[in-house]
Amino acid sequence: MTQHSTPPDNPTALRGQLLAQRTELLERMAYERGGVMGRAEVAANQYETASSDNAQLRTERETNFAMSEHETAELADIDRALELMDKGDYGTCIDCEVTIPVARLIATPTALRCIACQSAHESHHPQI
Repeated sequence: MTQHSTPPDNPTALRGQLLAQRTELLERMAYERGGVMGRAEVAANQYETASSDNAQLRTERETNFAMSEHETAELADIDRALELMDKGDYGTCIDCEVTIPVARLIATPTALRCIACQSAHESHHPQI
């Protein structure tokens, strides 16, 4: 039984929540990169010049790159949700096309799948 989507009750509030998350994420990314020379560059420079504790510096550098990948993915999720909203497809599961419950969208405004499809997706595509 496929239940087709209707837009969430208050898409304006959800759009505002997504835009606020996007702004906060971009500000955090800019802060973490610290102007002209961000943390990754500082870590790289320290790594090249320091002879002691290279393992710690390598770990910090790897952490910075992982954070950057996570932030980039999070930004892409927000942008995709906003794009779906603009197209009028927001709130519809991309797998089974049922309406994603509003409570799920409020909790996770970037959700692309209903809980059942998200669980199935995660079991077939485990996070590394």
